[in-house]
Amino acid sequence: MVEKEQARPLAPAADRPNSSDEDDVAAHLKKIRRRKLIKCCGFITAVLLVVAVVIIILIFTVFRIKDPIIKMNKITVAQLNLVNNTTPKAGSNMSLTADVSVKNPNVASFKYSNTTTWLYYYGTVVGEAKGPPGRARPRRTMRMNITVDIIMGRIMSSPNFVADVASGLLSMNSYSRIPGRVKMLGIKRHVVVMMNCTMTVSISSQTIQEQKCKRKVKL
Repeated sequence: MVEKEQARPLAPAADRPNSSDEDDVAAHLKKIRRRKLIKCCGFITAVLLVVAVVIIILIFTVFRIKDPIIKMNKITVAQLNLVNNTTPKAGSNMSLTADVSVKNPNVASFKYSNTTTWLYYYGTVVGEAKGPPGRARPRRTMRMNITVDIIMGRIMSSPNFVADVASGLLSMNSYSRIPGRVKMLGIKRHVVVMMNCTMTVSISSQTIQEQKCKRKVKL
């Protein structure tokens, strides 16, 4: 005769999962997710800070807008007719050709408009020349020749002319002005490059005996 299967007792109430255990597990998982989120946000923040620091360093070093540099390399004298190789003839012509260079130290082009050069003899304008607009490429030096035709009548009418002819030297001044702009990272900077030069011209050899120049940049 088959014995009847005995009924098994139910598990104790303490061994059965309850709602408080499920809440603990959910809270633990929530803490893990929160930690991962904090780590991820921290990593992204660190990367952004590094990128920002690098950009700031580049802006103040490589991408910092620097002033263009103008330089007078050489000046030559031409078309000066002399009497007895000492005195300019009345009504004669004279011209000066200036070899000027513009150095652009930036990583962006320096675009400039018309250049102007004035020549002075004891404060009187005796010549003027204009040059075409152009562009100095990044970190390059562009050279240009500027020829100034001199009005000899204004020089010879000066009260200082006789003394200069006796010394064989003409003291003159030049002033060059180059307006332009540099555009970098969407930032435009307008500058005016200026140069003042004092020179002494030998009448007999028609050469520049002495030359001193001062450069200035105006924003």
